[in-house]
Amino acid sequence: MGPVSFEVIIGNPRSGSRTATAASAAARAVADAAGIAGAPGVIDLSALAPGLLRPDPGPEIADAHARVAGADVLLVASPTYKGTYTGLLKVFLDRFAAGSLTGKAALPLLLLGAPRHALAVEVHLRPLLVELGATVPTPGLALLEAELDRLDSVVAEWAGLVVPAVRGALTAGAAR
Repeated sequence: MGPVSFEVIIGNPRSGSRTATAASAAARAVADAAGIAGAPGVIDLSALAPGLLRPDPGPEIADAHARVAGADVLLVASPTYKGTYTGLLKVFLDRFAAGSLTGKAALPLLLLGAPRHALAVEVHLRPLLVELGATVPTPGLALLEAELDRLDSVVAEWAGLVVPAVRGALTAGAAR
């Protein structure tokens, strides 16, 4: 298996968000634990929002689409809005055809304001990624805002849980 391409998609409509901070920390923890060289790329959808609904979205969105299409591992992060992921994330992912993420390992992460939304990562975001063809081999990270003060330990623990499944998904993807 050659070098692994790892991209982080941040679906928060606000630039510099807590979701971005959590997603970057989680991606670094997974990359370090899995031995993935280099820093994961970051696609912050807040910067792309104005073009996502245009009929001709422009080169920035085409580049983001190509980066996702070329990635081996994706970490897909969003805050919970109304008990699920953001519309911004959905609009971006709607640009991919069903099955177009086949061969990619996808790690869902939702930043939660309240514990009652803890299942949203498995009930809402995971099925979307599976519909797009991604292998979602691990438990998603449902991260409470109250846990941000111990972010490094939370993501390190999660990375320890998910890395064996990420390695397995990468090996399976390389065999295809």
